[in-house]
Amino acid sequence: MSKQRQQQNLPQSRDGGYTIIESLVAMIVVSVLMIAIAPVMAFSVATRVQARRVELATQAARTYIDALRTGAIKPNDRTNPGFPARSTSTSPPPAPTASDELYCVDLDETEGCANTSKKDFFVQGVWQNQANTTNDPRTTGYELTVRVYRADGFTGAQMTTEQQSVANSALGNPQAPLVVMKTQIPPTTQGGSSPYRSLCARTAGC
Repeated sequence: MSKQRQQQNLPQSRDGGYTIIESLVAMIVVSVLMIAIAPVMAFSVATRVQARRVELATQAARTYIDALRTGAIKPNDRTNPGFPARSTSTSPPPAPTASDELYCVDLDETEGCANTSKKDFFVQGVWQNQANTTNDPRTTGYELTVRVYRADGFTGAQMTTEQQSVANSALGNPQAPLVVMKTQIPPTTQGGSSPYRSLCARTAGC
């Protein structure tokens, strides 16, 4: 009786571990999940890169505007090009066709802005003042349109004027401006009208 009871109390041996089929199924499930998640992760990283690029482009635009307000950028200056071009039309100014006359914002290790750089920016400025018939708007003040482009966008493709959207552009279109701004630049030369009078004359709001 005691011998039979001891035999009943012995634990029954079972095969432990996973079979090859179970391992393959687990690998397939993990692979499917990774394939589903990978595009979302890639888009998230691309959006962060683009948002950082727009932030740097915004700083470049503000630097350009401050340089114009203080008179640091002058017309026909070969050593520091980038003075805004004149637009006689009331429609939005056209996109630039080349980077030669644009303002360079150098953010990489190499000197100057190269069309192959992914860190440098070119800033396009266009001024409008229907009351000014000269090519020098500094005595009267002007309305300034600023567009900031990636340096690597000038690779032969045609540039556009429509600003990129960070939310749905991923890494974005290199030929589209990262930032588009409009502002008023007061007279920056001695003997010109005051900023207030200049703004009144250009906007007919006083």
